[in-house]
Amino acid sequence: MNNLDFIMAKNGLGKLACITATSNRNIDDFIQQNNSEINCILLKYGGLLLRGFNIHAISEFNRLATAICPILFDYLNRSTPRTRLGGKIYTATEYHQDRHILFHNENSYTSVWPDKILFFCVIPAQEGGETPVADSRQVYNLLPQEIINEFTTKKILYTRNFIPGIDLSWQEVFQTKNKRDVEQYCDENKIEYIWQEDNLHGIELVTKQICQSTLKHPQTGEYVWFNQAHLFDISALESNQQEVLIKSLGNKALPRNSCFGDGSMINPEYLNLIRHAYEREKIEFKWHKSDVMILDNRLMAHARNPFKGERKIAVAMGR
Repeated sequence: MNNLDFIMAKNGLGKLACITATSNRNIDDFIQQNNSEINCILLKYGGLLLRGFNIHAISEFNRLATAICPILFDYLNRSTPRTRLGGKIYTATEYHQDRHILFHNENSYTSVWPDKILFFCVIPAQEGGETPVADSRQVYNLLPQEIINEFTTKKILYTRNFIPGIDLSWQEVFQTKNKRDVEQYCDENKIEYIWQEDNLHGIELVTKQICQSTLKHPQTGEYVWFNQAHLFDISALESNQQEVLIKSLGNKALPRNSCFGDGSMINPEYLNLIRHAYEREKIEFKWHKSDVMILDNRLMAHARNPFKGERKIAVAMGR
């Protein structure tokens, strides 16, 4: 495409492709005419920002998302709160606006994830609220080989303790009030679960799942960093939040935690190196109203900056 431009990582090697429409062009026509080229761009660069196109409504974004991903996903086994906007379109994570959301590939804490994720800027924040991205291939390449080897061999064990009033409830995570539905979902996805009663901390349900830490992309053959160990570990929280949780719950009853698949602790320095690698590869831009960003979910991780004022970003994911 002749009008292809790039937003570069400040300190790294990754880059986000960008196409700016010249005359308020219809985005449906553009997608239909250039679908194969868009897929090639995603496989090469990991992401594409579309700017200046004629798109204003959630219904238009729904059509666009379906054209890119004929099979859209429901957001199940949730890690964060979202609101359904209609169909299989959701809000971006509804998390305290004064806090960062760390880099992650969508659903990489599970064994089921979308191939692509799309973002639509309905209302840009008055200040901040960027959705930085980072090339998962470059993050993988930045990490020492001994860390890659240990993570790849041992994989990651994610543990969640569902306690009423702390973090998400199991009803919200699994989108049901029926325990049998939860059990069926866990059985189908190889998630270990234990219902609990009359325990010290009020834990209702414990889930455990061992998942991948790295992947080989099925189309490009490239290796990517693909897990959320650094997000599920308590060190992802601010120090005052860590202190409150540990004081009230102890280390074994935290709402979520990560360790290696064999149960051994992940070296905290490893987690610091992982977060540093993401920051080095960070690609950042200011949202404009009607912007659409499409990511290959394996190749490109995303995050969220704190913000002020109203902010509305719609999200769709699928394959």
